[in-house]
Amino acid sequence: MAKPPEQVSGDRRSRRPFWLDWRRTGRGLQAMLVGGLLSLISLIITFWTLPQISSDGRMPILRLVVLLAVFSVLMRWILAGVAVLIGSIGVLVGGLLSQFGVVYLGITVDPGVNLHGGPEALLVVSIVMSSVSAFVGWFAYAGSDDAYVAEVMRVVRRRARRATAAPRTGMLIIQIDGLSAPLLNWMVMSGNLPHLGGWIRDGKHSMVEWHTGVPATTPASQAGILHGGSGQIPAFRWYEKETGRVMVTNRGRDAAEIEARMSTGRGLLADGGVSISNNWSGDAEHCELVFSRAALPNSRSRGYVRFFSSPQGAARGLVLCVAEMVKELFQARRQRRRNLVPRVKRGGSYIFLRAITNVLLRDLNVSLITDELVKGTPVIYCDFVDYDEVAHHAGPTRPESLQTLEGLDRVLGALQRFIDILPHSYEIVVLSDHGQSQGATFLQRYGRTLTEVVDELVDTTSEPVAAVGRSEGWGPVNAFLTELSLRRSVAGSVTRKALHGKAGRGEVELGPKDCEPAVNSDEQMVVTASGNLALIYLATTPGRVPLEELELLHPKLIPGLATHPGVGFVVVDSLAEGPVAIGRAGVRVLKSGRIEGEDPLAPYGPFAPASILRQAELPHNGDVVVVSRVDDYTREVAAFEELVGCHGGIGGWQTEAVLVHPSRWELKEPPVGSDAVHALLVGWLEKLGQRKDVEEPVETKVEA
Repeated sequence: MAKPPEQVSGDRRSRRPFWLDWRRTGRGLQAMLVGGLLSLISLIITFWTLPQISSDGRMPILRLVVLLAVFSVLMRWILAGVAVLIGSIGVLVGGLLSQFGVVYLGITVDPGVNLHGGPEALLVVSIVMSSVSAFVGWFAYAGSDDAYVAEVMRVVRRRARRATAAPRTGMLIIQIDGLSAPLLNWMVMSGNLPHLGGWIRDGKHSMVEWHTGVPATTPASQAGILHGGSGQIPAFRWYEKETGRVMVTNRGRDAAEIEARMSTGRGLLADGGVSISNNWSGDAEHCELVFSRAALPNSRSRGYVRFFSSPQGAARGLVLCVAEMVKELFQARRQRRRNLVPRVKRGGSYIFLRAITNVLLRDLNVSLITDELVKGTPVIYCDFVDYDEVAHHAGPTRPESLQTLEGLDRVLGALQRFIDILPHSYEIVVLSDHGQSQGATFLQRYGRTLTEVVDELVDTTSEPVAAVGRSEGWGPVNAFLTELSLRRSVAGSVTRKALHGKAGRGEVELGPKDCEPAVNSDEQMVVTASGNLALIYLATTPGRVPLEELELLHPKLIPGLATHPGVGFVVVDSLAEGPVAIGRAGVRVLKSGRIEGEDPLAPYGPFAPASILRQAELPHNGDVVVVSRVDDYTREVAAFEELVGCHGGIGGWQTEAVLVHPSRWELKEPPVGSDAVHALLVGWLEKLGQRKDVEEPVETKVEA
């Protein structure tokens, strides 16, 4: 997909002034005419439906179309100019208020337009006009994102004419969160992904499946991909006996501490890269919406300014957020009426989170990526969480989940179009961090949670503490609000007061709480869950508790869990032979491979023994590791959380991630584990000349 250096230089030499390039001029005129026509339709609808506004004939409406267009451009220039002074939140608020100002100026300047009513009339007219404009634009482009993409394209063309070509080809890495290799293969075969599928069909890109290992979670996989440090993360959340608290990987303070443990300063993005909407920074100097940095785009980010000041950005996004919420309510009701199983409840905060991830966050990511592409940033890594968030609640292969993949495919097509008009070149790599497995939850199948099962099997006076939550989707929102609340500004003060009681230790925590267990003086149990992987801790017993001691303290625990119909196997540390996997009809010694009876890991595939052994030896792992069973025919698993689509453990598609890369970079064998993907990407960056001061060559198993 990248342009050869000679083509880039040739493009620069053949570039003509804008007014002599009739093709580009024609595109610009066409965009102006279409935009003017849509604005005219929106105004006619607004004038027709609202008694608060009227005109003295037809000409004032036509004049108002021109005035609104001119004032919108001027307002965006003003916001871009003062962005350094007012900051990111000022751009957000200013972008929304500017829409009201544009309407007010247009109405007051044109003598033929009349506003009726008090001060509330302006507010009503502005809201309705913005909503109608967004709806008309959506309808005109058949519900696609073409209106927003067209506006971004115009900005890219304008900036590309003034941009200096980067000396080397860069790399754009797009992560589609939760996409499994079998599902992508099916979507490509069905033709539902014309852009990504087209790259694969025409041979420009190759698709390879890679095994994530355990845990199959975004934090663990991104820790490996971005830092080569997946060995620091045993699950999405875990308990640390030394400090007596639960670590949650998308909580800002925990993410910062975890990154400090694994960062070497030479992560994937160390040499001038940028990290956007990720768990970790990858040692990038510039980060935007990254949990471990709790940072917003800085006030100089043009992508951020453009998004919040554009009528096709935040204003359009807010309207479409409402449409997305309505769509979710309809789709959830359809599942219930059709009695579709397995399914979970799809209400509460998820309705809000789906709208944020599928509309606002996705468009904001596109704007931020575009800004970095124009700058010629050497390597850009961005995580799109749309599919993962919907698939958790609807199911990995349900229609609404597949629709999000089609939307992300349109994003990839738009990004390729942006790259094609730049003076420099980029290679595009698309990957996922894990897949998802479907199934009715453990509670739905057996009527009790895993914590309740553990409570019946242990001899303690206190009930086990459960650290299980649906906090994954709240990460981006909390990162946004945390950074804002820490600013020394009026906006920061207002945010701190508004969120008083929600900002513990300076960090905003909205959404379900992952508990901080109050450990009693006796032998209390702590149970944490990540998909169909659960970790059980004897909280007051230091170190890893061996099997022999567990049998003395709680003789019913291991046999009771191993023979439970919802459990596939449990892993405990034996003094005699190290970690062992125990199933209902057999035992496997993980280090030696010795099997007694039936192998409990056999249903989980050929990678299971090595993956489970590695996970068993990770720091802060549970005294007992529990993995739910995998169904023989459907390959479904039973999540310990109330999610119909899950990941975290092993079984089904959750460990079958995908990597789509330029075909000229051949792989000798698929990578196993996210650390291997890190080495692969670093090797490709070295071939592009984008790594500095590399002391030792990285073995990447790549042929030029």
